Amino acid sequence: MTNPQHISRRGVVGGLALGGAAAAFFSAPADAAPGPSGAAPGAPRASTTYRPAFHFSVPDNWKNDPQRPIYLNGEYLYYYLYNADYINGGAGTAWRRTTTRDHVQFRDHGIAIPKNSNGNGDCWSGSLVVDEHGTAGYGNGAVIALVTQAPKGVQAQYLWHSSDGGRTFQPGPTEPVLPNPGVPDFRDPKIIWDADRSRWILANAEGQRVGFYSSPDLHAWQRVGEFVRTDIGVLECPDLFTMTADDGTTHWVLGVSANGKSRGLPATYAYWTGMFNGATFVPDADEPRWLDHGFDFYGAVTYPHHDTNGNEDPTLRHAIGWANFWDYPHNTPSLVTDGYNGDDMITRDVRLLRTGAGYALASSPTAALRNYVTRTHQIGDVQLSGVRDLDLRATAYELSCELVWSPAASPSNIGFELRRGPQGGRHVAVGAFLNGPFAYVNRRPTVNPTGGETQTPINPSTGRLAIRVLVDRSSVEYFIDEGRDVHSHRVFPLPGDDRIRLFVNDGEATFRALTIRELKV
Repeated sequence: MTNPQHISRRGVVGGLALGGAAAAFFSAPADAAPGPSGAAPGAPRASTTYRPAFHFSVPDNWKNDPQRPIYLNGEYLYYYLYNADYINGGAGTAWRRTTTRDHVQFRDHGIAIPKNSNGNGDCWSGSLVVDEHGTAGYGNGAVIALVTQAPKGVQAQYLWHSSDGGRTFQPGPTEPVLPNPGVPDFRDPKIIWDADRSRWILANAEGQRVGFYSSPDLHAWQRVGEFVRTDIGVLECPDLFTMTADDGTTHWVLGVSANGKSRGLPATYAYWTGMFNGATFVPDADEPRWLDHGFDFYGAVTYPHHDTNGNEDPTLRHAIGWANFWDYPHNTPSLVTDGYNGDDMITRDVRLLRTGAGYALASSPTAALRNYVTRTHQIGDVQLSGVRDLDLRATAYELSCELVWSPAASPSNIGFELRRGPQGGRHVAVGAFLNGPFAYVNRRPTVNPTGGETQTPINPSTGRLAIRVLVDRSSVEYFIDEGRDVHSHRVFPLPGDDRIRLFVNDGEATFRALTIRELKV
């Protein structure tokens, strides 16, 4: 797509314009030699890195959209859009492949679909399936990808196939299997198998609608319906799946990456629960819910969890989101310090919960993250009025506790200053403003792409709020109330900004069972 600033969404080029503050802090010497692995001019300083300690990041240059992982031979294959020429100003994206067994540690395997490898141009987003019964004609178990390409600027869906387990792909027909009917936005095909009707279903992003198509063979597609939404911007990267909720009922979920900023809503992953009859999706409620309320969880995908026998668990999915947004895609000091631009937020475990207001997705950092704890600090209960600076310095960790207060005499504000500078001016504020009342992340006081604060409502009459915060070298993720709300943010603290301050304003509160776990993959 073209974003509001008319920057090509996937045919990215090297704008490489750091924001004023970031450029001032991180500019490299003009005469520095090129760094390794395609790094930007200027050898990275050993003490200054924005390469995350426990999040996924591209080896070099650029990444953006995640592609929905598939499960094959005991591991998950994760592809993403990659531009090896980004730092040199080149355009276009390829599909690069990684694999994981635990959703935390990823192994890079290089490019699976090179960009501009046929006459239809570079490859944008799409999706893969394992064609177990060979419906597409490439054999049982072939990996099939439907990918958006845009020859002469016309977006359409093209078929690629792999006979070596997804390591490499070959183009299928020269012509698109889903041609463009004459609209500017026609991309991001998401394929699922419709077991009730023994056919494939494709959800396609078409401006302010999601088109639904059916096919017996992944080649011939028939339009069967659509879902229209006109008040959250251009819809992208659709997602369609079923989940079993915590009460044992099964529901359909339709998700999209969308931009609700004009309505004071997030610009992340919007979703609806409802019913899908193979052609029409009917939502349970008109307003979407959001899987993330921060600024940086775009192009997200979800995928099913598999047990040790390889069977899908209908109660659990995982989610991966791109740690960026199209308002500032090139604004990152990691270009100077590390020679790359492209991280993901932490992979999440996602479950469907029955609530008083219907069904909603709740997400938490994926369970295997506990296997990468390098040191645990059990601080315990901290009763506080005012501020307390912890005798602990860290840049990559999980912080968890329950905030507890008296509803009859509640303070105005409870929380943390994270990645706090030595003098305290720079920090990321995370907490609960009870006078709002809302939970929040405020990244204005530190180096960041655009400043800003995000908020979600809370109920101060409960007197408690369970929280988890993931802090890495260039991100903060705030999980509230067992993941019912999440805020994901990019931030770029200075290397020495590693302090942690607790604060309670205008009253008293307890940070119950405060624990900090340092993390590294």
